[in-house]
Amino acid sequence: MNTIQGMANSKNEESPLYYLARAPKIHSEHPPVIILLHGVGSNEKDLFSFADQLPDKFLVISARAPQTVARDSYAWYQVDLSKGKPVFSEEQEEESKKIILQFISYLKAKYSINEQEVYLCGFSQGAIMSYVVALTNPDKIKGIAAMSGRVLEEVRPFVAPNEKLQHLNIFISHGINDGVLPVHYAREAKVFLNQLNLHPTYTEYPAGHTINNEMFHDLLHWLETK
Repeated sequence: MNTIQGMANSKNEESPLYYLARAPKIHSEHPPVIILLHGVGSNEKDLFSFADQLPDKFLVISARAPQTVARDSYAWYQVDLSKGKPVFSEEQEEESKKIILQFISYLKAKYSINEQEVYLCGFSQGAIMSYVVALTNPDKIKGIAAMSGRVLEEVRPFVAPNEKLQHLNIFISHGINDGVLPVHYAREAKVFLNQLNLHPTYTEYPAGHTINNEMFHDLLHWLETK
């Protein structure tokens, strides 16, 4: 696998996030890009483990979240799950959204990506951030894959006007036995998106808070049609 590493740096010409990258296997002057967003407590190596299996035409980027939880453990924002309903830092969530948008601009300058073909693929908190970015800045995103995530209630008032959302392609997968983010979050997201006249590819699986082989197979099939 042709892997490229990018270091986060305070200088404007450097990446706002540390990342790993797999170059497209099919040469393109302006390649489409998949940006992988990991869950809380993980890092950029997690989802990058399946990067080489993603469709050949894509530049695959796996980004490290900006908040440090512990050694080799990061998050897009701090969250407390101990009270039954997630309690999180809205300030950190907003800051991470801005950083992801800056990161997309960096990728455009660095790799000449096709800015009309940007896909976010996130798991858990990474799926949440995929929703946040795409629904509030749909001009920057072509599609998202939201695996085991949810649409934040706090973000819904800031969703872009309906007519600006209609090009979005959305894939949702969720385990019915998910004990971290229960499956009702995915069902609520589907209802909300349908109300926006968005009709995601939606599948539930007999699984927990994970990405199993069946989920990954369905994700690949969805991406291969894009």
